[in-house]
Amino acid sequence: MVRLKEIATVAGVSVMTVSKALRDKADIAVGTRERIRLLAQRMGYVPDAAARGMRSRKTLLLGLVIPATTDPIFARMMLAIEERAHELGYDLLLAHSLGTVAREEAAIRRLLARKVDGLFISPVYRMESVSAIYDEIHRQKLPAVILGHRAPFCREFISVETDDIGASAGITRYLASLGHRRIAFFSGPLAAPWAQERYEGYRRALREANLPLENSLIYRAGSTIEEGVSATLKFLQESSQATAIQAANDLVAVGIGDTLLNQGFQLPAHLSLAGFGNLLVAEYFRVPLTTVRQPKLRLGIAAMEAMVKLLRGESTVSRRLPAEIIVRSSTGAPPATVS
Repeated sequence: MVRLKEIATVAGVSVMTVSKALRDKADIAVGTRERIRLLAQRMGYVPDAAARGMRSRKTLLLGLVIPATTDPIFARMMLAIEERAHELGYDLLLAHSLGTVAREEAAIRRLLARKVDGLFISPVYRMESVSAIYDEIHRQKLPAVILGHRAPFCREFISVETDDIGASAGITRYLASLGHRRIAFFSGPLAAPWAQERYEGYRRALREANLPLENSLIYRAGSTIEEGVSATLKFLQESSQATAIQAANDLVAVGIGDTLLNQGFQLPAHLSLAGFGNLLVAEYFRVPLTTVRQPKLRLGIAAMEAMVKLLRGESTVSRRLPAEIIVRSSTGAPPATVS
């Protein structure tokens, strides 16, 4: 392993000069810094992270807890976080909660044991208003950023989230503008704040359009393709006379669309369908889905900006970013035969 002393000998400078140059200290001339960095690179020098951490009392590690890397919502968000963390000299430790409270707590405790300097967490939402592990993070005063909406058990932390109320209301307004007067809503998990906000946006837009909020048009669909299929079968049994369906997310919308198409319905000739999230599957579904494009990359950038401020001991605030409606082939005017 190459040591600073060896680099100093070859460079013809002191060990202190080498140390300062590799830490990009301003009191070392730019030319000298660049020459020493290139020499260190050629000699195969690798910084001793443990020793550096002992000097700075920091590990230069950031923890990231998400449901799973297979969840497409987090791919671009993670990319933005990791890219900025890399620029700042931080490494990212990834852990999966798999959508369960017990696994989430175990993942967070392991990251705390690694003495991470900060945490990014996509919470596992639950009905309880308190959580021992989130209380522990707060007691330790560890910088933490919530990726998504805050719930009562994590309300003490900074968050970055999509303006789901505004985006969902925008989809409902768009469907109403096409002439739809009976718009069914397939809702998400009860405990999830994002699902609550998307329902609230739908409700507000109906009120603005002077359309009644009918319980018979609300279906509990969860968040998966399978749950979308199940809710659609119930929808078809009840003959609600809806001319459009607004789904809580794209996976539910895919389950809805697939079931309708398999039953002989045409989109949008018989029913219009809209999702939320702009997952890749939405664009390449059998009938490309109208949906909401969440600002995934910008959410990751905002999360890292907030983390940097927290690491510096500076104050910061939560961010809500607007989303964009993407119109595709799955929506159109209602059938002429429906009044």
